[in-house]
Amino acid sequence: MKPITIIKVTIADLYELQRIGRETFQETFADSNSEENMKSYLEEGFSIKKLTAELQNENSEFYFARIDNEVVGYLKINFGESQTELKDSTSLEIERIYVSKEFHGKSVGQLLYDKAIEAARQKGSEYVWLGVWEENLRAIRFYEKNGFAAFDAHIFKLGDDQQTDIMMKLKLD
Repeated sequence: MKPITIIKVTIADLYELQRIGRETFQETFADSNSEENMKSYLEEGFSIKKLTAELQNENSEFYFARIDNEVVGYLKINFGESQTELKDSTSLEIERIYVSKEFHGKSVGQLLYDKAIEAARQKGSEYVWLGVWEENLRAIRFYEKNGFAAFDAHIFKLGDDQQTDIMMKLKLD
């Protein structure tokens, strides 16, 4: 396989971010959710307006995983007040790691994860946390393999469906 590069996303990458975001979310969750809820979430969660605001937020960063010029996955991290829940200045949140289905099992997710841990260390974070849908067993196993442990749960709304996310944490040395 060709080398995978991780690059920071800029506002110039807005439409590519929207494309990969919608595509990977759809691939990951469409089979387990109603068409109406998926449509609603994809339109709102990946709107140009919302993504522009996220890209311009100084406490959030996005990274693409590329093979040649093809974006095959992405990462979104938050720190400080941009964290969706804990808002702890000593932590970093991994809000999203998504990889195109055809590249699952090819270390793309691991490289994006490694980038998040690198960013957390650079920022002096004491721990990294995230929320993962309780039914996304593949993702739960991935994070457990990387040393995360469950510590709480919260509700994630997908359209009109309230779903439980397991909150997981990794203490950094």
